[in-house]
Amino acid sequence: MDYENNTTSLKGSLLMAMPGLIDPNFHQSVTCISEHNQDGAVGIIVNNIHPVLSAKIIFQEFDLDYTESAEKIPIYMGGPVHMNKIFVLHGPPFQSTQTLMINNELAMSNSMEIIKNIATGDGPKLFIISLGCAGWGAGQLENELMSNFWLTSPYSKDILFDISIEDRWKKAMNNIGVDPAMLSNIAGHA
Repeated sequence: MDYENNTTSLKGSLLMAMPGLIDPNFHQSVTCISEHNQDGAVGIIVNNIHPVLSAKIIFQEFDLDYTESAEKIPIYMGGPVHMNKIFVLHGPPFQSTQTLMINNELAMSNSMEIIKNIATGDGPKLFIISLGCAGWGAGQLENELMSNFWLTSPYSKDILFDISIEDRWKKAMNNIGVDPAMLSNIAGHA
């Protein structure tokens, strides 16, 4: 998709942090871009698990019934923006009115309905629950890409839902033909 000024939207793409990106929120991160237009971009980091929080704590906080298997669902640290809000990247079904379609296989929701459905095992089979998101203002992501902070890759269901969390960054890099061991920690321009 294109948006104003013939800039290509990265909606649905994956961003992989370059080794030289020193922001601790994004070190070796893989971020799924949920929206990207002339106003900026929003995404969810898909390889950073919250060290303490689990779905059980969230379900209890909202006084929701939950299955025994649902209590072990990990919570991701989706980014440093809106860290007090829950976002869910998920596959079908796409039933909520508060669902942003990313592509025909993936959506982002932040409704209580999807949290309730996940708690009881009636939600989507593929999902990531995150606290917070990553956000960029107008033109910010484009500038960071030109400064070699990020590499991009097409959407990959495997990266988001099948590859182990600790291997997602390396696998996403490998999918575009990049060996992370060969990358410099210093950003530069040719």
